[in-house]
Amino acid sequence: MLLLLTLTVNTNSLWAAPVFDFNPTCQKAYKELVQLRIAEGETLLAEARAQNSENLIVDYLEGYVHFFILFFNENPSEYSWRKARFEAIIEKLADGPTNTPWYLYTRSVVHLQKAVVAIKFSERWSAGWDLRKAFMLVKDNRKKYPAFVPNDLIYGPVQVAAGVIPDGYKWLASLFGLKGSVKTGMNIMRNLVDTKDAWGKFYQEEANFYYCYLQFYVENKQQETIRYIQQRQLDVVNNHLYAYLASNLGINSKNTDYARTVITKRNPSTEYLSTPVWDFEMGFVRLHHLEYAEAAKHYDSFLRHFKGKFYVKDAAQKLSWCYYLQGNMQAANAARQWVLTKGGTDTDADKKAYKDAKTGKWPHPLLLKARLLNDGGYNKDAITLLHGKTANDFESEAEQLEFVYRVARIYDELGKDEEAIQFYLKAIQLGEHRTEYFAARAALQLGMLYEAKGNKELAIQYFERCIAMNDHEYKDSLDQRAKSGIARCKGL
Repeated sequence: MLLLLTLTVNTNSLWAAPVFDFNPTCQKAYKELVQLRIAEGETLLAEARAQNSENLIVDYLEGYVHFFILFFNENPSEYSWRKARFEAIIEKLADGPTNTPWYLYTRSVVHLQKAVVAIKFSERWSAGWDLRKAFMLVKDNRKKYPAFVPNDLIYGPVQVAAGVIPDGYKWLASLFGLKGSVKTGMNIMRNLVDTKDAWGKFYQEEANFYYCYLQFYVENKQQETIRYIQQRQLDVVNNHLYAYLASNLGINSKNTDYARTVITKRNPSTEYLSTPVWDFEMGFVRLHHLEYAEAAKHYDSFLRHFKGKFYVKDAAQKLSWCYYLQGNMQAANAARQWVLTKGGTDTDADKKAYKDAKTGKWPHPLLLKARLLNDGGYNKDAITLLHGKTANDFESEAEQLEFVYRVARIYDELGKDEEAIQFYLKAIQLGEHRTEYFAARAALQLGMLYEAKGNKELAIQYFERCIAMNDHEYKDSLDQRAKSGIARCKGL
């Protein structure tokens, strides 16, 4: 009897056909994963695999596990085997039934996940090929299954991203055949977040996540994005992906107090993915309020526990500032050594931190404090700190330029447009041929200021002036934002 049972099981397994079955167990697993409850998601995937080992949706969802763990923690000791799992998943999905929209869609998603992670590990060429594959697969799927709404979850963001690729990467886009349009991509995303389609609604967590980042950075609608998160009542307490989204955008839109609230009130359960990213975010919250000792604890914890390279030099620089502004130069210099020896230079922030550390110089303490307050949105405190000062109160040309630029930013954010314009123009005059980023950023800010006033022609002029400046810090990221501005003004 035992032999007969074994033969029966093996025979059934032998003849079982691969299938894409997004059953209730898989749906529950997906919902857990996108809240970053990774362990519970994996438990449900194991249950679904036990129900049917040939259910390819389980393999597709496994990609989310590897993606979130690698994206947030960047542990190189895990990358090689998780990368191999991505490749194995793609191969297995390719052997699935072709008469379903899930066949091309699931492969597109895993290729995109693999591409994003590859960038984190400095494998840009590999990332480019995977991005191309993801784009071509979902493009084909839209033709075959135009009513399959999840396609837009991939097609929309890729359209936007391809539409604002910096000049330095245009060759890559051309090589991989990527063409995009900000207008087309954002219209797709707006329709997606408001869709009544059942599968579209099922993917709302991801859709909202992508939409908010694109609206924030590409459309430059920072405060609108924060309001979107609040008005739509995205669960920033129990969904840690939303909590990360809200806190990160809060910090980068100078809504520091909002970011602090999100971070401190998120669900503290150990069931969520453990990541040092929360210390990194909280470091900014504290530092922007000039809470040096508390910020130092968070940056130090991040640097000691994070295994990746992205933003390590940036965090070490901020840690050095914490000690510097407290007058502890021994600790400040030790942190600066971390800037010189740890992490990578893939991000503009890390490049800037490394460049600053190599000079051996320290920023002017008054300008640094004003910058931090301005970065946190505490502009009244910042302008009070600079009250009575002029550019002549600073010795070096670099400090004079920074003072002028900093005053312009503060006036801009206080709604004093005319004063801001004058100081931005002065910053361009002083720094257009220098390597600091202040002049290019001043041109970008003028472009956005005139765009907000409805003067698109003048806005485009300043966006183009930003792009025309070369050999300065943050070149790629500033160019990308300027290109986004031009695309908005031209309605592309």
